Amino acid sequence: MRYRSAPGILLAAALSSAIGLSASAAAAPAKMPELKRDDSPVSEGRLAAISSYADIVEPVEKEVVSINSSRTVHERVQANPLLRQFFGDIPDQDRESKEMGLGSGVIVSPDGYILTNNHVVADADELTVVLSDGRKFTAKVVGADPKTDIAVVKIDATMLPAATFADSDKLRVGDVVFAVGNPLGVGETVTMGIVSAKSRNVGILDDVAGYEDFIQTDAAINMGNSGGALIDAKGRFVGINSAIVSPSRGNIGIGFAVPVNMAVSVMRSLIETGTVTRGFLGVIADPLTPEIAEQVHLSKDAKGLIVTDAPEDGPAGKAGVKRGDVLMSVNGKAILSHDELRLTIAQMAPGSKVTLDIERDGRPMVISVTLGQFAEKPNELLPGIEVGRLTDDVRRHLGIDSRITGLVVTGVAEKSDYAESLPQGSVIVEINRTPVDDVATAKALLHPGRNLLFISYQGYQKYVVVTKG
Repeated sequence: MRYRSAPGILLAAALSSAIGLSASAAAAPAKMPELKRDDSPVSEGRLAAISSYADIVEPVEKEVVSINSSRTVHERVQANPLLRQFFGDIPDQDRESKEMGLGSGVIVSPDGYILTNNHVVADADELTVVLSDGRKFTAKVVGADPKTDIAVVKIDATMLPAATFADSDKLRVGDVVFAVGNPLGVGETVTMGIVSAKSRNVGILDDVAGYEDFIQTDAAINMGNSGGALIDAKGRFVGINSAIVSPSRGNIGIGFAVPVNMAVSVMRSLIETGTVTRGFLGVIADPLTPEIAEQVHLSKDAKGLIVTDAPEDGPAGKAGVKRGDVLMSVNGKAILSHDELRLTIAQMAPGSKVTLDIERDGRPMVISVTLGQFAEKPNELLPGIEVGRLTDDVRRHLGIDSRITGLVVTGVAEKSDYAESLPQGSVIVEINRTPVDDVATAKALLHPGRNLLFISYQGYQKYVVVTKG
């Protein structure tokens, strides 16, 4: 479960840090499982008073599983400096330990496909899925997407009970929902609440430039619920429990779930290709203010985005979108923020055709755009500079002292503006006086403008200043 603790964010995959297998560890099957769907609204007219939800919840309990994960952690322990004074150069010692994690998952097909959170399975050496009847299976990761915190795992089983998917776009604030999972390892548990809000963007995935569109609920969610099901009053799967906001790391009634519509979009790509490909529109836009609306010949209460950049070589630019255009909707859906536009386009496949409703100088226009593919380089820290973790193998290969920690520069593009300051093989020890040892933290520490980096290279250590555009 991801936890946000005021004022910062605490992350944990159930009972330990995020652990699991990499998406590349398993070959991706080519065929999508057939999902059961029920797209009708949860409330159809006035309903009679309900005294029990047992008949609704009981089948769902069989569709939710526990996921146990483990990984072997290697660390180098330095000898006590006092002992070295008396006994000479005592070598550092390698220590090995096991980290265990616990989360939940939802069976989505009878042949063993299971949806869960990326942070439940990230970096694990072993995964074990435990069904509600006690059966245990070794699981493999089909694919994982940190940007939505979604992962798909597979077990070798048949005739499993599979969840029925609802249309999460039809949820309304006030709808009754239930969280199903294995909190704190006590066993499968069901808690009840309502939909408290929709389309929440709370910054939990900012460290990976993620896509957030969370369902907020007050159904009790705790460690171990990660990857479990959020269901509606008809027993249909509407979300994947993923995070809470809490100063105490325990439930206080502010929980978040990934909507199943987003999860299914990601799942299809992971199963079919092992990765996630996202559409690319190629525009930068700001919210339309009343002042700007008047200047572009629209009414003060007009809603939309004012395009500030649409490069001619991008999909939108090629289709005729220009700077100064006001984007009102995409495929008929009103767009009010750049984050909403980014999220909408990201859920579409490259090559998809989208219809943009545009206002240009007060005149309505309709422009059809064929989306490109969003290119992501997850390990690119700065343009042309790729970095990675400083593993024992890398240390040995590059002859880096065991006392040096940080991120090693693994690749430098020939024309990168940072090639001279950050040569390949150098180690970034600190960014803006904060130690770094993972890419997400390093990216978060860099801010637009001048940044102070402390690096180690070929036995020398120095400060360098780099400017991020």
